[in-house]
Amino acid sequence: MSGASEDGPELAELTRRLAECPRDFLDEPRIGASGRVVVAAVVFDLVNDLGGVGATNMHLPFVSDDPSDRNAMRIVLVACWLLHAPWFRARRDLGERAHAFLVEEPPLLARVVDAERFVGDPDRREELVRHVLSRLALLPRGETAAQAADRRKALDSVERRDVIEATRAAEERARKVREELARKAAEEAAAKATRE
Repeated sequence: MSGASEDGPELAELTRRLAECPRDFLDEPRIGASGRVVVAAVVFDLVNDLGGVGATNMHLPFVSDDPSDRNAMRIVLVACWLLHAPWFRARRDLGERAHAFLVEEPPLLARVVDAERFVGDPDRREELVRHVLSRLALLPRGETAAQAADRRKALDSVERRDVIEATRAAEERARKVREELARKAAEEAAAKATRE
């Protein structure tokens, strides 16, 4: 993630904004011929409002026919609501960074968190705000870079899932080693009994 170095907005202001997210931003994204919200249009408008339209590397990969993209698209919409806060719009220089966040982060978050939790759950609201601020190279007002990084890591659902999966894999490897050792011990005991 980007190294946050510049003071950003108040964390509480942004988490409150997420809590007040209009239901329209959790409406069904257009996937194939179904759904109401054209996610690419919402992103384009946001990036334009943040000063990013016309960037040579801007693309809008927010069109899909795959129903498994639904949660990621809904997270994009919730993040667009967050990024349309007056503090971000007043900057007029965050469009490209916001676009990069919207392209890269929601698919990762969607694997472990339902979009509605970023509105309804206080910890997930804070997590989304911290993900956004980190990618925009901003610190929550009043926090040091170390404080912001520590708190973000503590809330990170993707990292927590990765740790859980790594722990399960290590436990499975340890179980197989124990079984193999037990099997070898049984074979050796059987061989010894046969020799005697």
